[in-house]
Amino acid sequence: MSKLLYPIQWFYREFGVAAIHETGRDAYLIISARACRMVAHGAIAVILALFCSAIDFTDYQIGLFMTLTLLGDVFLGGFLTLIADRTGRRLVLVGGSFLMVMSGVLFALFNNFWILLFGAIFGVISATGGDFGPFRSIEESMLSQLTIPHTRPSVLSWYVTCSSIGVALGSEGAGRLISYLQARDGWTLADAYHTLFWGYVAMGLVNVGLTMLLTDACELPRETDVYAEVPQDEDDDEPEHASRPNVKADFDLPKRRWYNRLSGRLSQISAPTRKVMYKLWILLALDSVADGMVPWSLTNYYVDERFHPKKSSLGDITSAAFVLAAVSTVFAGPLAQKIGLINTMVFTHVPSSAAVLIFPLAPNLAFAIILLFVRTGLNNMDQAPRSAFIAGVVKPEERTAVMGITSMIRTVAAMAGPTLTGILAGNDQFWIAFVAAGVCRLVYDFGLYVLFINVKLHQHETGPAGSGTIAVPPRLSDEEMTELDDIGHKKGMDTATTRSETPDTLSRLSVSDEGRLAPHTTSAVRRRSPSPLGKYVSIA
Repeated sequence: MSKLLYPIQWFYREFGVAAIHETGRDAYLIISARACRMVAHGAIAVILALFCSAIDFTDYQIGLFMTLTLLGDVFLGGFLTLIADRTGRRLVLVGGSFLMVMSGVLFALFNNFWILLFGAIFGVISATGGDFGPFRSIEESMLSQLTIPHTRPSVLSWYVTCSSIGVALGSEGAGRLISYLQARDGWTLADAYHTLFWGYVAMGLVNVGLTMLLTDACELPRETDVYAEVPQDEDDDEPEHASRPNVKADFDLPKRRWYNRLSGRLSQISAPTRKVMYKLWILLALDSVADGMVPWSLTNYYVDERFHPKKSSLGDITSAAFVLAAVSTVFAGPLAQKIGLINTMVFTHVPSSAAVLIFPLAPNLAFAIILLFVRTGLNNMDQAPRSAFIAGVVKPEERTAVMGITSMIRTVAAMAGPTLTGILAGNDQFWIAFVAAGVCRLVYDFGLYVLFINVKLHQHETGPAGSGTIAVPPRLSDEEMTELDDIGHKKGMDTATTRSETPDTLSRLSVSDEGRLAPHTTSAVRRRSPSPLGKYVSIA
């Protein structure tokens, strides 16, 4: 029996399922929420450009529509991300989910260009099939906080993997549903598309419910503000606030304009972090320009215009491609453990970029499908390592802001893509978009390797004292002392020593990369299950 269970146990351990279980319930909820959201985005990615065409938008209008949709994502997603730590991450995610519901209702009821544009800009509609808006950066920040360096790549890999599965299910279901509804008497193609957006509304409501189940562990820890009492003479010329060096500048934020709030949030990112991120942001912007030029919605539009497959076939192709993406992404975590984050990002992304570059050369639908499979199957393998890399080079308190700015920059860069592609398509030069996108992606890939292969990670993964130690008050309850005795026995300490030297003993205990107590390590871990000692564990 043990031999039969060994493959399951091996997969559970080596492919990161154990890392999700160790992280706890919040990780399951975050991953499930994104998977449901991506079911909706996957369905819309198949039909968005086709829907616009069916309600008589011109190619120029389609390109402009998608560009302005991305512009809305920049302001809405960027603003919500930057205030998430202060306002509450869960509250912002719930608000974003309701905006998703609002957009779905408008697209399900109206055909007017301006009404749909309003819903796309001020709501949440993915113009490219990706997860833009406030969701992804906040969720990745949550997962980075809940995990430790050893488990982070695996958890983030499953976060991306389940999203790919969601896209596959959504695109497959969308293609089948459109074909079924279109075949019914009295149904037009536009009517079938409208019906699909009610499914988008349903997924938004599911996302609301899952987000509301998240615990306080997902929020940025609130530090108690300490006011230093420094004696001063009455004739001291220093300003009053000089005696309070630890007072945060955030207290005067309500008195300032909103743009000052944002600039103040940006200024909190440390100089070493900015030094690394400036280079990465430039490369990510280049990659996003490429993704914006040939997103899935426009790629499907290109395939439909050139090869004229059935709508159900388009759904099947998209679904199969994202199933491959889901399968390949499972290997991103283990691969990153073996060869490193940057190597995983580069070596898996180069073939995908090459497939984009030569896509216009496809002489028939079969060869085009093969290139789509290569592109999509490998495209997502760099996402989890990239998020883990960002989490590894920035301070924990900077992660949400940095990931939000990263998402904003990517969205801004992607904005120009659909308009350029729309202009090219209107002049029968759609193929140029794929060539330009492939070149930009390859420059991004090789730039990553040259600039970041030797960057040191996890320099900030420490506890309050810089040693990753567990802070314990001098006096503990009987229940806490019982658990402390168990910890001490595992470390070879007798009960008398453990109980008599409680602070000194625990100061030598910290959290290892596996999430267990061990001496002389430098990684702290957030509590993932109720424990009398859990509230004293320092937060990474």
